Order: sequence, then C-alpha cells, then structure tokens
Amino acid sequence: MNGDEEEARARAGLTAVARPGDLWLAEALSEHGAAQVWSALVRGEPPPGGKGQTPPRWMAWARGAAGVDIDGLLADSAQAGVRFVAPGDPEWPGRLDTLPTGRDCYGLWVRGHGDLRHLCLRSVAIVGARAASPYGEHVARELAYGLAERSFSVVSGGAYGIDGAAHRSALLTGRTVAVLAGGLDVDYPRGHAGLFAQVARNGALVSERPIGRSPRAPDFLIRNRLIAALTPGTVVVEAGRRSGALNTATHANELHRILMAVPGPVTSATSVGCHRLLREGRACCVTGVEDVIEQVVPLGQSTEFTGPVAVHADLAPETARILAVVDEPGVGTAEVAQRSGEGLERVMRSLGMLAAAGLVERCVDGWRLPSRRGRKRA
Repeated sequence: MNGDEEEARARAGLTAVARPGDLWLAEALSEHGAAQVWSALVRGEPPPGGKGQTPPRWMAWARGAAGVDIDGLLADSAQAGVRFVAPGDPEWPGRLDTLPTGRDCYGLWVRGHGDLRHLCLRSVAIVGARAASPYGEHVARELAYGLAERSFSVVSGGAYGIDGAAHRSALLTGRTVAVLAGGLDVDYPRGHAGLFAQVARNGALVSERPIGRSPRAPDFLIRNRLIAALTPGTVVVEAGRRSGALNTATHANELHRILMAVPGPVTSATSVGCHRLLREGRACCVTGVEDVIEQVVPLGQSTEFTGPVAVHADLAPETARILAVVDEPGVGTAEVAQRSGEGLERVMRSLGMLAAAGLVERCVDGWRLPSRRGRKRA
C-alpha cells in the first residue's frame, strides 16, 4: 500500500468516528497526516506530537476507532454503490483545497455516475425553506431549469421544499448534486428516495458521513458549509427568520462566495430571511437566471452561450495543461498527449472528466472545445 492509499483509508476511518468539521482534528491531520492520527487512535495512544491539551473527545474517537474495520467499510460502501473520495484524488473538488472547509473535511462519500470535481466546476447552489410557498417552489424550478439548460450543475441539500424543487427541475435538462447529512444508503427524507435515485443516475449524492448513519439535527448545519464551499455562488430562494438556509448563506459570506437572494412578497414569512440578507447588504438581489449567471460568470466572459465557462483555477494542474492544448477545430488524443507532455493514460482519463464537466466534446478529429452560440461580450 502506498502513502496516498494509507492516508485515504485513514480518512475513511475517521469519518466513522469523528463528527465532520472538527477544527482541532483538522489541525492534527494537517500537521501529522491522517495515517499517524488514525494509528494513534486505534492503539489508544495520545495524539501524535504530544503538543497542547488533548480534547476529551479524543478518547471517544479512540474507542470508536478500535471497532472500525476499514476494509469492511469500504467493501460495504462499494456494495451500496458508494465510493470514498479523499483530498488529492482526481475526483476531489478543487474548491475545497484552499479553504478552511477543506481542512476540516476529512473526505467525502459519493454515490452516482457523475464525477464530483467536474460537476462542481461549473455550478450554483440553490437553497431555501423546507416549508416553501408555491411562489418559492416556482422560482426555484425556473432558476434550476435555466441554469441546468446552460450547463450549470445545481447543488442543493436534498430536503423538501426549495431543495427538492431545484433538484427535480435541474434533472429535466441537466445535472445536479445533492449534499446530504447522513449516510448515502439512508434515504432522508424518506419521501425523496426516488429523487435520490434519479440524482445518482444524472449527477452525484455527497456526504461526509459513512453508510448506515442516519442524520441528527446538528449534521444538517455542518453539511451546509459544504453546499456553500462547493460552488462559486449560492442563491437563497426563500428563508424564514430562522431558516437553515440562512446558515448556508453565512458560510457563503465567510468563504467569500457570491451570495444571492430572491425577493418575495413583503407579507410572506418565508421571505423574511431573504429580505434581511438584502437589507443588510450580505446578498445581491436576483430575480431570474440571467441575474444569477451575471453574478457567477467572471466579468468579460460571455453570459449567453450553451457551452461551459473555463475554470482553470479549479482544475488539477495536469488537467489544466491538457485542457489548454485542446482547440476548437479539434485535436487527436495522441496529439493532446504530445502537446501537454502528459502520458496517454492520464490524457484519456482527464479528457473523460473534462467531457463530463462539459469543458470539451468529441468531434471527428478527436476532441475540441464546445461550440458557443449567441456569444455576447459582457
């Protein structure tokens, strides 16, 4: 087993014993690596390094670690169609690498046919009230459909109300990512079991919790930071005074993501939170899909097109080099390898991921950049 595999296995084990988002554990992983931390836990030893005060939860983690069979966990997960993605894996979302959230995310459990990294490259989060009004669900459907039609992945939390409306509408014409608070073999809410199956076929389900874990109340707030972190922008469609969507909005602000809010009727209790975000200047006002795209597409890039936005900053360096040598007329796979200096196997794998993200497409001559129709300078 090489070092990367050992680290990934240790991180998978940690998801089974430690609640996501623990900053003390994140610091320990950053300083000593997951393999050392996990080894100390399994042996019931003090944390590696021996500096600072050991938190009481270390011993609780150690008791849990003693009973974790990582091989069995990974095998059972694979049986359920769930894979583990660790930092450094090709599928790891690049936006997590340079964020505080990335440090306190030990790894991600993923279910679905979509490649998570590339689904998130060009994405927008849509969140809002569970007890949504007909107005709110209509707006969520319109936004999600329009974004998916323009090759954006729609990211949300899989809940009733705004989340469900956004996922379903995105699936009509594109792809979606559901970030869940429990294990991916546990359909929560149960009424969305069919929806989650559809998401797995046309996108991805994501969780920091291993299979078999039913979500608890704090888990929903913890997972909200991932919804905000995975995308360049978040739209709050409806939110009451104490809505969980406001928690996602706070994370988006803290992570310097673009935060948008949809205004509602002044008499609507489900729009009080949105109006507060707008009044305090924490979010910009959006009323349609064009407003959203104008916010998330960098200034100077086209806002009217069917192809993707180039997001080189979120690509692995080798994948960015491969994308850089693909031109619009078309280029063969072997020539891409020669131009980029990468091996043929890596080139083929990266081109497949880029195609899944909509950043390249097949053509008679091999591969090319997607054609863009209706170009207009911003």
